[in-house]
Amino acid sequence: MRGLCVHFARVESGLDSAAVSRLTAYFDRIGGHLPRREQRESFATYFFGIMSDGERKSVEPIAARACGDPHGTKRSHDRLLHFLGQSPWSDQAVRREAARHAIAAMTEHEPVTTWIIDDTGFLKQGSHSVGVQRQYTGSAGKVTNCQIGVSLSVASRSEHVPIDFALYLPKPWLDSPERRAEARIPAEATFRTKPELALDLVVRALDDELPGEIVLADAAYGTSVEFRNGLVTYGLDYAVGINGTSKVWTLDPGDRRSRDSVSALELGVRLGRKAFRHLTWRDGTRGPLFSKFCFRRVIVAHDDGTPAADRDPVWLVSEWPDGESRPTKFTLTTLPRRMSKKQIVRTIKERWRTERAYEELKGELGLDHYEGRSFPGWNHHVSVVLCCYAFVVAERVRRFPPSGRRVRPARSLERAA
Repeated sequence: MRGLCVHFARVESGLDSAAVSRLTAYFDRIGGHLPRREQRESFATYFFGIMSDGERKSVEPIAARACGDPHGTKRSHDRLLHFLGQSPWSDQAVRREAARHAIAAMTEHEPVTTWIIDDTGFLKQGSHSVGVQRQYTGSAGKVTNCQIGVSLSVASRSEHVPIDFALYLPKPWLDSPERRAEARIPAEATFRTKPELALDLVVRALDDELPGEIVLADAAYGTSVEFRNGLVTYGLDYAVGINGTSKVWTLDPGDRRSRDSVSALELGVRLGRKAFRHLTWRDGTRGPLFSKFCFRRVIVAHDDGTPAADRDPVWLVSEWPDGESRPTKFTLTTLPRRMSKKQIVRTIKERWRTERAYEELKGELGLDHYEGRSFPGWNHHVSVVLCCYAFVVAERVRRFPPSGRRVRPARSLERAA
């Protein structure tokens, strides 16, 4: 794969010699998880097809771009289809290699401290792509025909890189032997909720010994008691969204619990605007980003069989933006009291950078362009895209280190590559 890597890197990507050397070493490490020469060559072809300027990042246009004649295009097309849909190679091993590459570059400047759980939709037209059904996705802001991928990203204060994905498989797909066979869903696959898939991603990252201390997630995950308890069991702190209807008991300065529970929203309204403090968490491209926040020590009220007296207290962080008639966002966090409130808010707000990463993954690298229907093919495509993004992030950090910039340069994907 080395010769092909260098050729494509110079012709297609315009990398300088130092970057070509880094890319060659990167390919060598990934190639160690692709046992056959044909797999390594197909990986390189697909990788540079994803990184190219072509608008569509699926097999047919990538094969056409890689070859100059119709016969060569047909052979390349067939090889890539086999590589994605049929060829056996470990997605976890390849993704782990990509994650370590990006993290090594990031941690030269800042520690990786947070893991971010989120999900994104892959819009589809038909009904045969694995996992597709009508379901809600924040990508479209509505119920639509799509697949859902749950992701785990790692982040430093300045950078953010998705390192793993899990495809959500609705029960109708798992309950149908015909659909399972057609999509080549593994026999061992069972129904997993999105929070369960998210916890699986966290466990894989722990097994891979990736750095990180705090898990961030929105209310789709934070309202799950099992998800929160799982993070604590694995020794991780969390800062996760909850709904305004979620109920808590408040604690007084002596950690004595209130008699009655109250919803997070009702508590914020009762406390009133004067209890909310103005905090700025970072400078944005249009000026400082700020809002008003209130911190209260609480015990979460839920029916999991654990007595309230045996539950650990956590922070409830409520946000009341200017112009709103009531608080709008609520977060539970185990972050320690020794952290300042500004540090806690800054950590919570790191989660919103995931949307920018999704935009780059889809808009620049074709994350949602896969046109196959199988479970292995979807995962193999996502793995190559994650490898591309990890390399881009590593190069971006080297060219624009955090100490030398305040905001991310425009078109930074293109500049880094």
